[in-house]
Amino acid sequence: MEPRPETRVVRLPRVLIAAPGSGQGKTMVTTGLMAALTDRGLDVSPHKVGPDFIDPGYHSAACGRPGRNLDPYLQGEQRVPALLVHAALTPAAADIAVIEGAMGLFDGALGTGGFSSSAHVARLVAAPVVLVVDCASVARSVGAIVHGFSRFDDRVRVAGVILNNLGSARHEAETRQGVAETGVPVLGVIPRLPQVVVPSRHLGLIPVAERQPAALEAVAALSSMAREYLDLDALIELAGTAPDLEVPQWDPAAEVAKSGTRPARAPRIAVAGGAAFTFGYAETSELLVAAGAEVVGFDPLRDESLPSGVSGLLIGGGFPEIHASDLAANTTLRSEIRQFADGGGAISAECAGLLYLGRELDGAPMCGVLPLTARMAPRLTLGYRSAVALADNVLCAAGQRVSGHEFHRTQVVADSEDTALAAWAWQDGSGRPVTEGLAQGAVHASYLHLHWAGYPALATRFVSHAGEVA
Repeated sequence: MEPRPETRVVRLPRVLIAAPGSGQGKTMVTTGLMAALTDRGLDVSPHKVGPDFIDPGYHSAACGRPGRNLDPYLQGEQRVPALLVHAALTPAAADIAVIEGAMGLFDGALGTGGFSSSAHVARLVAAPVVLVVDCASVARSVGAIVHGFSRFDDRVRVAGVILNNLGSARHEAETRQGVAETGVPVLGVIPRLPQVVVPSRHLGLIPVAERQPAALEAVAALSSMAREYLDLDALIELAGTAPDLEVPQWDPAAEVAKSGTRPARAPRIAVAGGAAFTFGYAETSELLVAAGAEVVGFDPLRDESLPSGVSGLLIGGGFPEIHASDLAANTTLRSEIRQFADGGGAISAECAGLLYLGRELDGAPMCGVLPLTARMAPRLTLGYRSAVALADNVLCAAGQRVSGHEFHRTQVVADSEDTALAAWAWQDGSGRPVTEGLAQGAVHASYLHLHWAGYPALATRFVSHAGEVA
């Protein structure tokens, strides 16, 4: 049957690396595999299941092209295959796509039956799955683990296993024997390698931008590990068994064209980066450009002033709590951002951006745009949210419902109890109402991370507001 005119058929070898649970070594294995394939001369399109920002930074370092996320909850499941293809063709066609899973293979949004899990994404993009299993505390029983995971869902093809953290030749023989009884081939055996370590802290791995060149050295070590202990030829062959994808084209220009008109004057929008603001999705800038903006970067740790002529600021997530004193020391930029906000400049701030716009962060002075103070909290706040906008703002109209994600270990206290300034409302796991963030004037700030590919109108609306200021 001929494909529908609005779709395209794409040949893309691909494989998804998953695990029975967190902490099994899948990030180490995936990054090593990406780097090893790149070192072999392949153009690798790197991907991460879920909302995580940190792992894609290592993927990008390994592959030399942006690490991109695949998340049905944030993007809409109908967009996931198209976003995979868009990434694999941008900026040039990739030879293979490697996708890192999240948590356990079948773990997704709570209470949804595995929606947005690695298994869900594997089904949506028809990718064979390779299971990474930490064998530190098991031997032949690994066979039972692989047996269960390979048969739990007939729609998911667990086509290989990589045995990790093996202590001896005897240990390897026992685990191999157990897996052999399942019929799933072993595609790699990795011994205990204490020297291959990627440092982490309270929110996971330390971002690549914060540990150059050590991060590149870690990626090189992981590439060497993968070349020595993984069967790269077998993994490439397995990726080649993935069927052709018939998908609608995802094009930023077409997406924003559905949601509004381009401004008469192209505004300049500055996007925060550097070591303190490392969280961001590549599609955000693509959508801003498609909506008519010129996108420029700035580093609040280093730059003493905003780029010239900007009328919009995008300040995403990251780790301002680690760099609070250095951010505070840049008094010139903090003052300029406060003046920018007072003058009606459009600002969208997520998580780290929210903290940076407040009065204080752990006692260090911040920009003072928002009437709030922030401090480190004893517990991690983590999870998907279905939120509704409480007021018209620079991103969306009142009543707009979005799917977002929280991921932080800080808390904010507003100087005012006026909930009319809150940006979003949702219900917590117990059904209790929650209001969060601040939307005042042309400033929208919240802990909620959004993937703009799921809501292209956010870009159109933000660019339109920035265009009014330009």
